[in-house]
Amino acid sequence: MNLAQAFELAAAGRPAEALAIVDRGVSAGDPQACYALGLWRLEGAHVPRDLGAARRLVEQAEQGGLMLAARALSAFVAVGTGGEADWPGALGLLHRWVDRDPLAARQLQLIEAMDLDGSGNPRGAFACEPLSDAPCVRRFPGFFSADEAAFLRDVAEARFRPALALDEQAGRFVRHPFRDATAAAFPAVFEWPAIHALNRRIAAASGTEAGQGEPLQVLRYQPGQQYRPHLDAVPGVANQRIWTMLVALNDDYQGGATVFPEASLAFRGRTGDGLLFRNVDEGGRADRTSLHAGTPVEAGVKLIASRWIREHCPPPGEAFGQHEVLSQADEVGQ
Repeated sequence: MNLAQAFELAAAGRPAEALAIVDRGVSAGDPQACYALGLWRLEGAHVPRDLGAARRLVEQAEQGGLMLAARALSAFVAVGTGGEADWPGALGLLHRWVDRDPLAARQLQLIEAMDLDGSGNPRGAFACEPLSDAPCVRRFPGFFSADEAAFLRDVAEARFRPALALDEQAGRFVRHPFRDATAAAFPAVFEWPAIHALNRRIAAASGTEAGQGEPLQVLRYQPGQQYRPHLDAVPGVANQRIWTMLVALNDDYQGGATVFPEASLAFRGRTGDGLLFRNVDEGGRADRTSLHAGTPVEAGVKLIASRWIREHCPPPGEAFGQHEVLSQADEVGQ
């Protein structure tokens, strides 16, 4: 089976022919074909969207020994994509692959150092320092450990793309004129158990549910790059971004502070420090005092983790940023 030909046909606007090739591979039990069709089912690309079928196909690919499928399946099981969330089951998958996949081994090492309950939620409290009331800004010193920050830096390295912003009307991410960084996003297929545990920590610190968050991103700013003054609240949407969490992943750079002009506040955390701020007022409207910017980096490279948190979880079967999965050509079995 020529899976590369199927991808070429799909890219050329011939999805029926591409699907015929992949279907033959699935019938023959080919793990890469199962994984490819699983991603298509996840996104509704070339076939109707079916998260349950996506999970079953990815599980079939994992059972066939495909490492990428094992990683994706651990994410599905941890989060509950296409079926029930099962934190012990997700950890079991990591243990099954620990001798074959360095990423599984590293995740287990990180997770074992976390204080988590049986669902992957943090059990401990977080140190929190209020920095401003208008806007509401809180600092969480040491929110991520040095090892967790290093993990995110490392797994982001191969995934950096030009930073995008969500165009709600178009239903897709587009280049944003206010930001010139690069970003590595971790949507459904890549919300591996260690990343999901960090997302649950962000949810606990913000008093929200993990499912309210858009995909975790790692943002990279090189000298001269910045994020110009902006609001994170999105005009005219029903499910607003109510909180933003930023976590510093390094501190060996100059410049690059996050500033809130209305509050005369500048933040430049040490590695692992978190910054949580509210984007809306008590009426749910965009809070103009939350205007903020990432000032230009003067030397070195700035790396931060970022997560936008919505007012509500998406409807059942939906997910924020789901379409980003197939934008990564290295994740379709190549």
